[in-house]
Amino acid sequence: MAPTPAEETTVFEGIRCLWMRGGTSKGGYFLAEDLPDDRDDRDAFLLRAMGSPDPRQIDGMGGADPLTSKVAVVKRSERPGIDVDYLFLQVVVDRAIVTDAQNCGNILAGVGPFAIERGLVPARDGETNVTIYMENTGQVAEASVATPGGRVTYRGGAVIDGVPGSAAAVPVLFRDTAGSSCGALLPTGNTVDEFDGVPVTCIDNGMPVVVIRAADLGVTGTETREQLDADTSLKAKLESIRLQAGPRMNLGDVRDKTVPKMTLVSPAQGGGTISTRTFIPHRCHASIGVLGAVSVATACALPESPAAALAVVPDGRRKSLSIEHPTGEMTVVLDLDDRGGVARAAILRTARKLFDGVIFAD
Repeated sequence: MAPTPAEETTVFEGIRCLWMRGGTSKGGYFLAEDLPDDRDDRDAFLLRAMGSPDPRQIDGMGGADPLTSKVAVVKRSERPGIDVDYLFLQVVVDRAIVTDAQNCGNILAGVGPFAIERGLVPARDGETNVTIYMENTGQVAEASVATPGGRVTYRGGAVIDGVPGSAAAVPVLFRDTAGSSCGALLPTGNTVDEFDGVPVTCIDNGMPVVVIRAADLGVTGTETREQLDADTSLKAKLESIRLQAGPRMNLGDVRDKTVPKMTLVSPAQGGGTISTRTFIPHRCHASIGVLGAVSVATACALPESPAAALAVVPDGRRKSLSIEHPTGEMTVVLDLDDRGGVARAAILRTARKLFDGVIFAD
């Protein structure tokens, strides 16, 4: 009998992979057991698979954008009450870097379907809940996956901005997100800090983010992604603030890191809570990351923050906040505790399987 692809696998041979759109991102989903155990070998494989470093990623599967150069590594969990462990890896487009310094809530949306497809979680008839431990940050999320007849379906009527058409809804509930990367919701200990004379909020409710009023950097916050990417003066100001904020947020030297994200906020334009333009960290995001949106929504709920002065925040312990971005909006639901802190956050995403097969990097 001929050996299976898994038996023949080395770092530069074919490895089983499911390519999927998760939320407004896209990337490769791998079983941890199918990838090389050695981290350097794993990263070398993923760089070749994506085609990095190259601005076009022409010799790989990457889409020449940070949003389409992502990887999920998934395995059956040994943790009590957890179904699978998920490690997110960002493969940098134009540099030979594979980093686990952040999480990704969009790619997370595909982890539940992937786990069921690969047999890590048995499917139920109707809907299957998958409890996911996010290795990057130690957080837990629960994704609800449509499984009529005990099979994953990607067809449905849910629509999210930034993705054409509709798909099956994947509601994701986050637990214990505060301080996941930085150790505290407000890692500097302040609601407002000042860098280069600019007031900001340094916050981590699932994603480290520096929230800045767009007007304080001389822009309106309504510019297109392309206009902001072309504004070299603005990007230099943002990077200066980011390099100062990183150590204060317990992230160390962030010169070669993808966190913190930098989010410009301005008054909402479409009836939402607030308008955003997010740099991730050196290119303007086409939308906004899931956990970045959770962090920004939380900043809007902090009375003294620069975001709160611009935001339209509803009353009540459950707050539905519409975070506007360049291609639409993302609604974040925050449940507050008795002290006014965020007890949990939920968001609606979708996912779609694009191909399932073997990817080569020889």
